[in-house]
Amino acid sequence: MDGSDIENMNGEMERHGSGFVDDKDVIPLREPLLLRKRTMNTTSQIAVVGANVCPIETLDYEVVENELFKQDWRSRKRVQIFQYIVLKWTLALLIGLGTGLVGFFNNLAVENIAGFKLLLTSDLMLEHRYLLGFGAFAGCNLILAAAAAAVCAYIAPAAAGSGIPEVKAYLNGVDAHSILAPSTLFVKIVGSICGVSAGFVLGKEGPMVHTGACIASLLGQGGSRKYHLTWKWLRFFKNDRDRRDLITCGAAAGVAAAFRAPVGGVLFALEEAASWWRSALLWRTFFTTAVVSVLLRSLISYCRGGNCGLFGEGGLIMFDLSSTVATYSTADLLVIIVLGIIGGIFGGLYNFLLDRILRVYSIINEKGPPFKILLTVSISLLTSCCSYGLPWLARCTPCPENLKEQCPTIGRSGNFKNFQCPPGHYNDLASLFLNTNDDAIRNLFSGGTGNEFHISTLFVFFIAIYSLGLITYGVAVPSGLFVPVILAGASYGRMVGTLLGSVANLDAGLFALLGAASFLGGTMRMTVSVCVILLELTNDLPMLPLVMLVLLISKSVADSFNKGVYDQIIAMKGLPFMEAHAEPYMRNLVAGDVVSGPLISFSGIERVGNIMHALKLTGHNGFPVVDEPPFSDAPELCGLVLRSHLLVLLKGKNFMKERVATGVSAVLQRFDAYDFAKAGSGKGVKLEDLDIREEEMEMFVDLHPITNTSPYTVVETMSLAKAAVLFRQLGLRHLCVVPKTPGRPPIVGILTRHDFMPEHVLGLFPHLGSHK
Repeated sequence: MDGSDIENMNGEMERHGSGFVDDKDVIPLREPLLLRKRTMNTTSQIAVVGANVCPIETLDYEVVENELFKQDWRSRKRVQIFQYIVLKWTLALLIGLGTGLVGFFNNLAVENIAGFKLLLTSDLMLEHRYLLGFGAFAGCNLILAAAAAAVCAYIAPAAAGSGIPEVKAYLNGVDAHSILAPSTLFVKIVGSICGVSAGFVLGKEGPMVHTGACIASLLGQGGSRKYHLTWKWLRFFKNDRDRRDLITCGAAAGVAAAFRAPVGGVLFALEEAASWWRSALLWRTFFTTAVVSVLLRSLISYCRGGNCGLFGEGGLIMFDLSSTVATYSTADLLVIIVLGIIGGIFGGLYNFLLDRILRVYSIINEKGPPFKILLTVSISLLTSCCSYGLPWLARCTPCPENLKEQCPTIGRSGNFKNFQCPPGHYNDLASLFLNTNDDAIRNLFSGGTGNEFHISTLFVFFIAIYSLGLITYGVAVPSGLFVPVILAGASYGRMVGTLLGSVANLDAGLFALLGAASFLGGTMRMTVSVCVILLELTNDLPMLPLVMLVLLISKSVADSFNKGVYDQIIAMKGLPFMEAHAEPYMRNLVAGDVVSGPLISFSGIERVGNIMHALKLTGHNGFPVVDEPPFSDAPELCGLVLRSHLLVLLKGKNFMKERVATGVSAVLQRFDAYDFAKAGSGKGVKLEDLDIREEEMEMFVDLHPITNTSPYTVVETMSLAKAAVLFRQLGLRHLCVVPKTPGRPPIVGILTRHDFMPEHVLGLFPHLGSHK
C-alpha cells in the first residue's frame, strides 16, 4: 500500500469507525455517565474510572510469536527459567506483605482517628454539653470528609468508589492508565482512612481489593529505566499475562487483609474478579493470602499488648460466634427461606436505586472537583445528623443483670452506649450509630443478647443504613459496599430473629449473620466466596448449611430483577466487559457481518512514510502484514504487527534504501528482545518521540522480524457467538478474519473487543434487539 492509498482512506475511515479503531476499541458511550461529544474523534475510547473520565485500551494476553520472541526463547537457559519461577513466588510474597501492612495500617489509623472523635463526643455528652458534642462530632466528620474528597478529586479521581469494578474490568482485559497508578494507590489509602473515620456508611474492604491490585501492579511494572531500577530479572514481567496474574494475587490479598479471610480471598478472586484462571495461579493466590493472614495475626497479637493506641478489639473485623450453639429445627428453616427471599428483594431494590443515584451523581461530578467536595460534605453533614440525632428517638433501657462487660459503656466501643441516659441505663440505638461500623456489626452479631435491641431500634437503624448506604456510595471518596450491606442485612436479620424468638431455636446473633448473608447474596450475587468469608469472619462452621441455603435463595430471587451491583456499575461506567457467554442473537450472525472496512495493512517490507502516515492517521494497535509478489507467489497473510513494536522499530531507524529483506539478525544487532516488551504505565515510545527526516520517509523497513506470524484467525463464516467465546477465552486483543473462498485478499478484517459489544452489534442490526 502506498501513501496515496492511505490518503484516499481518510474519508472512508470516518464512515467505517468500527474497522479502524485502536483495535477498533471505540467504546460506545452510555448515557448519562458519558455524554457523546460531536467533536470527539472516532478513534478515541473513554470510560468512567472511579469518578473520572479517561481513555482506555484493551490488554493483550496473546503470546506474540515473532522471530525476535522465538530467538529469545531459544537462547534462554535453565537458570533463567528458574529465576523467572523464583521471582514469581517472590513477587507473590511481596504482594502479600505489602497488602497486609497497608491493611493493618488502615485499621490502625481508622481505629485511632475514629476512636479519638468518639471519645471526645462521649466526654462532652457526659458533661451534658450535648450541642457542643454534636459540633465536635459533626466538625470532625466534616474535616475528614473534606480531606478525603479533596485528595480524591484533585490528585486521583480514579480512586473514588470501591475499585472492584475497575479491577474486575482490568482482569477482563480493559486497561486505563489511572486504574492502578501509584497516585491512585496513595489516594486509595489516605481517602479510605479519612472516609471511614468520618463516619460514612461505607467500608474499607472494597478499596482494599483495589489497593492490593495497585500494589501488585507497582511491583510488576518490570522496573524503571527512568529511576535506573532495571534489575535484569524484572524484565520477564514486561507483558500483560504476568501482570494479570500478579494483580489477581493482589485482589485476593486485599480481601484477605480486609476480612482476615485468606480462603475467602482466593475464592473471591476466582468467583468475582478473575476472568481467566488456572491451577498454577490458584497456588500463588493461596500463598499470597496465607502470607497476609500470618502477618496480620502477628501484628494483632502485638497490638493486644496495648502498643497500638486505641487499636485492639476493633479494627480488623472478627466476629467470633463459635460460642453460640447452632441448633435449628424445621421452623428455623422456614424462617431462613423467608430471610433469603427478603434479602433477594431488598438486594434487587438496592441495586436498582443505586443505579439511579449514581446517574444523578455523575451529573454533579461532571461539574468539577469543587462540586464533588460539596456533595461529599453535604452527605457527611446528613450522616452526622442521623448518627447523632436518631438516638434521641430511642428510649433508655435498664442494663441487663449479670453482665460480664461494663454497662453503660464509657468510652469508644461496646454494646451499651450511655448517650443521654441516666446511670444504669443505655441507649441501644446510640450503641449502633455512635460506634465504628466494625463495632456496630460486632454488636449486631453478638450472641446471647436477644433483648438488647428493641424492634423499633432495629427498624430505624435498618432504614437509616439502607438509605445512607445508597446515597454515600458514589461520592468522591474511596468507598466499599460490603460493610453497608452487612450492616443493613444484619439489622433486618436480627429484627426477624427478635420477632420470632419464641418459635425459633437460633440465637438473634445468628439471625443477624444470616440476614447479612442474604443481603450480600441479593446485592453482589456472589455465593461461594461470600459464604466462606462470613464463616471465616465468625469462626462458626456449624452455620455453613444455613449460610449456603440463604445465599442460594437470595441470589436466585435477586437475579430475576437485575444484575449484580458490580456488573451494573461496570456497564454504567462504559467499561467494555466481555461475558463468559455469548449473547443469543450472536448465533444469527457470522464474523464477517460485524467487520467493517477498508482495512489498513502493510507489506512485509514497507516504506517508512506509509507507516508514519498510517500511525498518525489512525489509532489502531494492530496492523495485518501481507506479503505480495515478488516476495511471495500470491498475496498471503504474513501475520500481525503491533503499533508499539512499530514505534520501537522506527525509533531505532533500522532502514534500508532498497526494498530487500534483512532478516532477524539485522534487527538483533540494534535491538534486544526486551526492547519490544510492553512498557509500564505511561512509558514506552510515543509517536511524537519519533524524529524521522524527510529523506528517511522514502526508505524501507523490514517488518518480518517483529510480525506475529501465528495470530489467531477465524473464517468469515464462523458464528459470531463462537468467535466471541474464542476471543474471550483466549484473552485476545485482535482476531483476524480470513476469507472462505480463494481469489480474494488474504484478510477480510480484524475483530476486536468493540465488535462484540451489544451496542455495536445491535447498532448494525437493530432488528436483532428483539432476540436478546
